[in-house]
Amino acid sequence: MKSGFVALIGRPNVGKSTLINSIIGKKVAITSNKPQTTRNIIQGIYNDSESQIVFVDTPGIHKPTHKLGRVLNKQAYYSISDVDVILFLVDGSQSLGSGDKYIIEKFKEENKPVILVINKIDKLTKEQILLKITEYKDLYDFSEIIPLSALKKDNLKTLIEVLKKYLKDNIKYFEDDMISNKPLSFMIAEIVREKIFNLTEQEVPHSITCITESIKSSKESSNINVAIIVDRDSLKKIIIGKQGSKIKEIGMSSRKEIEQLIGKRVYLELFVKTIKKWRDREKYLSEFGYNDFEE
Repeated sequence: MKSGFVALIGRPNVGKSTLINSIIGKKVAITSNKPQTTRNIIQGIYNDSESQIVFVDTPGIHKPTHKLGRVLNKQAYYSISDVDVILFLVDGSQSLGSGDKYIIEKFKEENKPVILVINKIDKLTKEQILLKITEYKDLYDFSEIIPLSALKKDNLKTLIEVLKKYLKDNIKYFEDDMISNKPLSFMIAEIVREKIFNLTEQEVPHSITCITESIKSSKESSNINVAIIVDRDSLKKIIIGKQGSKIKEIGMSSRKEIEQLIGKRVYLELFVKTIKKWRDREKYLSEFGYNDFEE
């Protein structure tokens, strides 16, 4: 049995969360076309007969313009120093940018193997893939370069086999049935947060937080209450929608995915709370043992 930790590093929206979900086979990290969707360090756990690989999904590294952005960058940098190998994920359909070069400079400060993963190759021709490989390999001495499609699950087996070469430990850190280090309540709340982002387009900022207040389960079903925390009443109106239409849509979409996650019927109740002061929000979250994000 070989085991180890792998960090997924890259700019926002390159497909880190999609990749980790595709590898694990279940949703452990939410996805959205909005940047900075991932706000917490989330571990997805892959098991097979000969290995356990703990993938660390990090917030996308970007030029911060506010406190949340600075905290997210800090989280991502911290994860680099505490893993066995780094997966540097880039969007093959996008041009090489200053953000990619900035991240590569950070790698030069670490004495760790870095594997370049060129994602979204389903959008590229073979010639374009080769050109992209050439473009990046001139910038850094990557240990490996692997093109793949996280969404289409193309070449994931190759990635897993390559990663096994870099696993240093012989300890099983998690039980075989665990898919994440995060509790079920966290994953449920994150699913709701994802649906809010995806169903409200650009209207709702990243300041919203979702928290699972209660889960009451029987053999056949679960009754779940999730609070949506906003910092102003105007956001509350957007999330609820006209005659409750938007929150109903969010609830229906969330319920289907939560049922897939826990494998039973779900009765989901969503409600929106306005908490304007940051200290009041932190106090409320601490009642449920939840941190919005870690500084």
